[in-house]
Amino acid sequence: MSITSALFGHTRRGTPVTAYQMRTSSGACAVILDYGATIQSLCVPDRDGNPVDVVLGYDTLEEYEANDGYLGATIGRFANRIAGGTFFLNGQEYRLAKNDGANHLHGGVCGFDKQLWQGKIEGDGLVFSRTSPDGEEGYPGALEIQVRFTLWEDNTLQIQYDAQADRDTPVNLTNHSYFNLAGRGTVSGHTLQICAERYAEGTADCMPTGRLLEVEGTPFDFRKEKTIGETFEYDHNFVLAGSPAARLCCPETGIVLTVETDLPGMQVYTSNMLGARTGKGGMELGLRSAVCLETQLFPDGMHHYGFSNPFLPAGQKLCTVTRYRFSQTP
Repeated sequence: MSITSALFGHTRRGTPVTAYQMRTSSGACAVILDYGATIQSLCVPDRDGNPVDVVLGYDTLEEYEANDGYLGATIGRFANRIAGGTFFLNGQEYRLAKNDGANHLHGGVCGFDKQLWQGKIEGDGLVFSRTSPDGEEGYPGALEIQVRFTLWEDNTLQIQYDAQADRDTPVNLTNHSYFNLAGRGTVSGHTLQICAERYAEGTADCMPTGRLLEVEGTPFDFRKEKTIGETFEYDHNFVLAGSPAARLCCPETGIVLTVETDLPGMQVYTSNMLGARTGKGGMELGLRSAVCLETQLFPDGMHHYGFSNPFLPAGQKLCTVTRYRFSQTP
């Protein structure tokens, strides 16, 4: 394992942004930016040993600042949606930015994805840390957070999230990488398997109704591997029921992604609202350019009985781990 760093660019305010590169002897390579603690590139070998960059991203910092979509970014303080941008906690109402119609999405207007993190090389991994101050985007309490990325020799990228706050606060952290195991085109021909018996029913604006429905007999039944296809758009949270959480496969390259996590939910998103744009190397991006497998708590959990508890008590330490493990089919 080798880890190096280089200047990636400067923010609009002139602050330098660093790109950290982790490389294994087995041929995997990950580039992580301290801007948004963002996975900018993740190259793994295909069945013939050729490197394929399996995540969407941009070539320049200017593109990250100018575009939406959260490509590869760390998401917080609360991933996914909060209905009406409001919640009650300890008898007090908190009002957040409504940056997704009438709702709050992915931490607000300037969430963790738009923040500059403090990055450092620590042992065989990279650690990005920041303090989200009390009142940032409307959230209560100062939240100390660290995100540790480790790239193992078996081509596994592990992400560990650690957080602690000085007041009770909602916390739901994830990474928003867009996976395309072919490195080009769409993921319509990719196959997907999800260890989930139920999913969160959603409204037209992707808000959960509070009902957790059986996947059997619906387009959400991925208990057996099947092609993602072009006839249905996914932006839904699945109730995970075991490990591994998911298995994504590209028949063209033979690359297989296995997702392991200790979190209860996973948002599956097929780039439905990713407007046409140009990504790394001139790749044209848009609908079904990739699929996101966002391990997380259930969206809008503070408003639905029976959903995973979204509140981190003051002084209590949060630690959660997700692994993206890459292999090849013959």
